Amino acid sequence: MQGLVETIRATLAAALEKAIAKAVDEGAINPVETPEIVIEVPREKEHGDFATNLAMQLARSAKMAPRKIAEAVVENLDLAGTRVARVEIAGPGFINFYLEPSWVYDVVPLIVQEDRNYGRVELGNGRKVQVEFVSANPTGLLHMGNARGAALGDSLAAILDFAGYRVSREYYINDAGNQIENFGRSLEVRYLQQLGQDIPMPEEGYHGEDIIDTVKGYLNKHGDGLVNVDSATRRQTLAAYALKEKLTHIRNTLLDFGVVYDVWFSEQSLHDSGAIDRTINELRERGYIYEHENALWFKATEFGDEKDEVVVRSNGIPTYFAADIAYHRNKFERGFDWVIDIWGADHHGHVNRMKGSMEALGYSRDKLEVILMQLVRLFRGGEIVRMSKRTGQFVTLEELMEEVGRDAARYFFVMRSPDSHLDFDLDLAKSQTNDNPVFYIQYAHARICSILRQLQEQGRQLPAAADVDLTLLKEEAELGLLRKLADFPTEIAAAAELLAPHRIARYLHDLAGQFHSFYNSYRVITDNEELSRARLVLVNCVRIVLRNALGLLGLTAPEKM
Repeated sequence: MQGLVETIRATLAAALEKAIAKAVDEGAINPVETPEIVIEVPREKEHGDFATNLAMQLARSAKMAPRKIAEAVVENLDLAGTRVARVEIAGPGFINFYLEPSWVYDVVPLIVQEDRNYGRVELGNGRKVQVEFVSANPTGLLHMGNARGAALGDSLAAILDFAGYRVSREYYINDAGNQIENFGRSLEVRYLQQLGQDIPMPEEGYHGEDIIDTVKGYLNKHGDGLVNVDSATRRQTLAAYALKEKLTHIRNTLLDFGVVYDVWFSEQSLHDSGAIDRTINELRERGYIYEHENALWFKATEFGDEKDEVVVRSNGIPTYFAADIAYHRNKFERGFDWVIDIWGADHHGHVNRMKGSMEALGYSRDKLEVILMQLVRLFRGGEIVRMSKRTGQFVTLEELMEEVGRDAARYFFVMRSPDSHLDFDLDLAKSQTNDNPVFYIQYAHARICSILRQLQEQGRQLPAAADVDLTLLKEEAELGLLRKLADFPTEIAAAAELLAPHRIARYLHDLAGQFHSFYNSYRVITDNEELSRARLVLVNCVRIVLRNALGLLGLTAPEKM
């Protein structure tokens, strides 16, 4: 599928290409190789519907002034079938295109026909892409960083799917290594403390209240039988029980947040299958592993990193990095064309060496994309909220959803670019005012549903798009809405290409704003029957697009508020 705007763009680009060739044939432009023609929407309305800097791109190779090139191109431009009403040359050689006002009406039958599929584009052409996100250690509860990653990852996966990719959502379970051993030790301490033994928790242990609850749950189910077994068995048994409980809790919390994974991948499986050893051996064969002080090192500096990295410690135990290399290799072995990871910004130092390790194994580093997201700060009453009443450490995703609801939480997490710090205002997220972007957007959808209910109550039906005179929609607010609706597929393509769900959040807010402005200025159901019918079809198209875009961000489209 291709949106109306992209179809016009493609037609215009083809016409420009022919105009250049014709101008060269006639000697009006010196022979040049035509670059990729970029057609953009100008920031200022007075500069037209579309514009190109093509003349500036050609100036150097043609050895001509860009304005002269622009004049020759426009002179030879055949506008038949392009929907262009007039062309102007501006400044040093920009070519501005002004479309026939009627072009926006064509979006209406498209939206009605495609309905839930309106906005879909074929950018991905069925390529397989994996989005791995959250992947929190299964040793505790989900915090704000995990929550932001969940909203970003799930929204991005939905957008990529809408853009024509075959998407798989994955959670990497860190169920091996030092943190699991530490987890087992911490559980053992809490277990013995519950049975009256005076044992201090190690400083590096897990101090969260939640593991006390876990141990109490184990004692209620299984009693005190672990007192008489050796420490290693006790730790292993408690860790296995707790991991299962924590993962179930994480899975259910994310499910409540609207996130469903296709794959839950165990780190331990990499150790058990020998995948880590095989990966290190292959890197060694390729000349990227060396031994130093009884440890094995990866030559990360050969791939632009500041220092080489240990993959097997001197005690023979692989590092997290070794497991990560094997894991990412496994992703590509599963046939993914593009692998996207969402990490916290504190992992920025890990990005280049991870890409370098893939390059060392023969994969393109560009096929691994890492999105780094900045910290979230919670505010209530203008003050930073640092502590959770329940955990005594941090506010959990569960607590956040209880306070502001799933929709507000998800929207607030994706409304800013991942690389910007996010200040989450709890009071704003709960407010039922237009200052709350979630309320503002959902209210637009509910308002339209209310109009359509009024119609039904009057015993009337929504007219078919083919049966109304769309040319009656002449007001600037109406034409602006139609143009905004036409832009939706382009926004999907841009959000997918730039891995930017916040673009859809912004689009939703802008569309809702334009609708509210129209609604406050004009009646939809008026004394003029034909105009009413055209406006009803228009607002129904706005409803469809609001619903589709809300769905991509994992938000509901309420019919009443």
